[in-house]
Amino acid sequence: MSTIKKASLTALAVGVGLVAVTACGSGGGDKADSKSVTLVTHDSFNVSKGVLKDFEKASGYKVRVLEDGDAGQAVNKAILSKGNPQGDVFFGVDNTLLSRALDNGVFEPYEAKGLDQVASQYRLAGGEKGVTPVDSGDICVNYDKKYFADKKLAPPKSFDDLVKPQYKNLLVTENASTSSPGLGFVLGTAAKYGDDGWQNYWKKLKANGVKVVDGWEQAYNEEFSGSAGGKKAKGDRPLVVSYASSPPVEVLYAEPQPEEAPTGVATGTCFRQIEYAGLLKGAKNEKGGKALLDFMISKKFQDDMPLQMFVNPVREAARTPDLFRKFGVRVDKPETMAPKKIADKREQWVKAWTSLVLK
Repeated sequence: MSTIKKASLTALAVGVGLVAVTACGSGGGDKADSKSVTLVTHDSFNVSKGVLKDFEKASGYKVRVLEDGDAGQAVNKAILSKGNPQGDVFFGVDNTLLSRALDNGVFEPYEAKGLDQVASQYRLAGGEKGVTPVDSGDICVNYDKKYFADKKLAPPKSFDDLVKPQYKNLLVTENASTSSPGLGFVLGTAAKYGDDGWQNYWKKLKANGVKVVDGWEQAYNEEFSGSAGGKKAKGDRPLVVSYASSPPVEVLYAEPQPEEAPTGVATGTCFRQIEYAGLLKGAKNEKGGKALLDFMISKKFQDDMPLQMFVNPVREAARTPDLFRKFGVRVDKPETMAPKKIADKREQWVKAWTSLVLK
């Protein structure tokens, strides 16, 4: 995901006290050497220290993690630095932005070892172009249960509900031109209402008071009233574009841990996201980069992901923790879109959305 995430979610975990694995401050460039490998990623990347140390011990490479903003921003920077990348591997480009990265020649094709263990619906989409599918998730509107209970108002369930008068000025979403979940939400409306109907839907959503901010962390941790980060920032929007896997984050890091997640998911507002990793063209440590990509679809890394980045593993034999299954929300019928259509339409849709919503 994403989120999964990806639209993704560990920025919330950081906001409530979990410290993510972070970079030394810079990756690649002059500091790159044969003993280290640099992973360029979005701000929501996280992995258990023990799992990362196991890779370092087995491979002989020290991993540097360079977090480079929201997923959309990180992809833009990777494109601008193509041929002279900041690191060796990029993780976090999803199906909404993959064609843009590929068309701009960001990646050196590589088929990771273990790709045959990845579920076919992800493997075919990624393997053709030499990038590696790592996780999946659903971008969905989340709601603050307490707000709706206090107001004695039923939370929205669908895209159609969001434009109703009772939800006026309640929703915050991310900028589709700078944020992966923001773009995914726009694509979800395009999939739902079609080429001819999605703009009219956004006119209604704008008239109903939707608020747009740059990225997921600002939307969820500062504007949303239902998050731990939001409580500190006194956010006043009880609806936010996030992920179906957001509720387990709130449960896992709450003190004391509640019996029920304080946030819910409007399952009729979801768009399926798949995140990929790839070997950056011009990588200083190509061998180390390939080893890191192999590791990211290993069972050890895939088992670790759900409670670190709150996304779904793509390896068929990966284990999903009980807490993730109990408090996460299963989305049986998310909106989807063919990668070719995303590639063909994305830029004109983002331009139209920007003109319609931000001006």
